[in-house]
Amino acid sequence: MKKILAGVALAGAVALAMTGCASDGGSGGGGGGDDLITVGFAQTGSESGWRSANTESLKTALSEENGFKLVFNAADNKQEAQIAAVRSFINQGVDAIVIAPITVDGWDDVLTEAKDAGIPVILEDRTVSASDDLYASWVGLDFEKEGETAGTWVKDNFDGQAQNLVVLEGTTGSSAALDRATGFDKAIEGTDINVLDSQTGDFTRDGGKKVMEGFLQKYGNQINILFAHNDDMGLGALDAITAAGLVPGQDIKIVTIDAVHDGMQALADGKFNYIVECNPLLGEKVADLVKKVVAGDSVEKREIVPDQSFDQDQAKEALPTRPY
Repeated sequence: MKKILAGVALAGAVALAMTGCASDGGSGGGGGGDDLITVGFAQTGSESGWRSANTESLKTALSEENGFKLVFNAADNKQEAQIAAVRSFINQGVDAIVIAPITVDGWDDVLTEAKDAGIPVILEDRTVSASDDLYASWVGLDFEKEGETAGTWVKDNFDGQAQNLVVLEGTTGSSAALDRATGFDKAIEGTDINVLDSQTGDFTRDGGKKVMEGFLQKYGNQINILFAHNDDMGLGALDAITAAGLVPGQDIKIVTIDAVHDGMQALADGKFNYIVECNPLLGEKVADLVKKVVAGDSVEKREIVPDQSFDQDQAKEALPTRPY
């Protein structure tokens, strides 16, 4: 009975949230009597600076000025809430659904429901393990290559020095965390770099700080290198490292992924040592895909946005015109 009541409460909360969003960004209903394309966008939440930039990019691209009526929901990194939001979009009869999946698994049923309702789904940023015939397209970044680029930098700079490394992982079960770990591990395989520990900081600054505090208490001065799956966890780790009386970027070398403004500033200041970009500005590509699938046009199943990487001098050069 408690589970049933909890499910009812969750559904009610999502419905209320959807009503509030619709009042700001438009309501569903297949576009109503106008020519706007009604899009439901299920975001993961607002866990990082990258996510905020990604959300803003999508909201700007899917604006009424560009021919869309957006129904937005951020799930606060709770997959059950995100799936409930997608079901709400289906019930509203939107023209298309965009999802940034929190984790890779658990999407088969609701994606099947969307397909049965004739509503095309676009995945952005993260991927799912469900069959690719359940969604129209995915647009995002090559997470495994990002991890491999970060690992190659570590290998090139520290192999042969018997360095100890700790890892701040992203959200458990997310494609970004899984693929970045795979790529990084592949790059440092066969080196004498020793991974002391690897734990999730859930892509948040607070999570990165707390996990790094635990690493420092357990391993102290044994830690030579930190690999953080995103800038925000790395920025949280900076506070823990400084509080421990160590100098980030010197006593502990730091490599991260994202290249948002705060991370790039830390790199320019010498507190980070290397950043691999993960471009959050996916809005225009998503909007273009939505228009095509709603019109019945064929689209590529995967669209990968290219990334860059930065050292300190490159960060200093890029910062003045950095859009995020």
